[in-house]
Amino acid sequence: MHRGGCLCGNIRFQASGELSFPHLCSCPHCQRLSGAPVMSWVDFPREGFEWTGPGGEPLWYNTFPDSQRGFCGKCGSSVAAQDDGDAKLVGVTIMSLDDHTGLVPERQSFRPNAVPWLPIVGAQD
Repeated sequence: MHRGGCLCGNIRFQASGELSFPHLCSCPHCQRLSGAPVMSWVDFPREGFEWTGPGGEPLWYNTFPDSQRGFCGKCGSSVAAQDDGDAKLVGVTIMSLDDHTGLVPERQSFRPNAVPWLPIVGAQD
């Protein structure tokens, strides 16, 4: 079981499925959302994923026509991403996991937008 949440604990989640696709993202949305050159993400199957904190689901903001980013309405922490429709995965920020020990990003999305002063991780998507 994987658990995690936002900085203040209002938004909490747990996932019973296997995690997949640990990666960094350098897209302009992630950079502006985080105020950092990259964000780190990992996916979980929607089946077996649930919001467990007192705040329920995060607030959602559409960053692409078919994609949303979830954040806590109290502390502002970015915690999740999901695609519209019948998407079978929920993405969470790696650092929102209570235990991210041993979890290493394997790839970096939007490499052409990466800052030149940090190394690139893995193969390009």
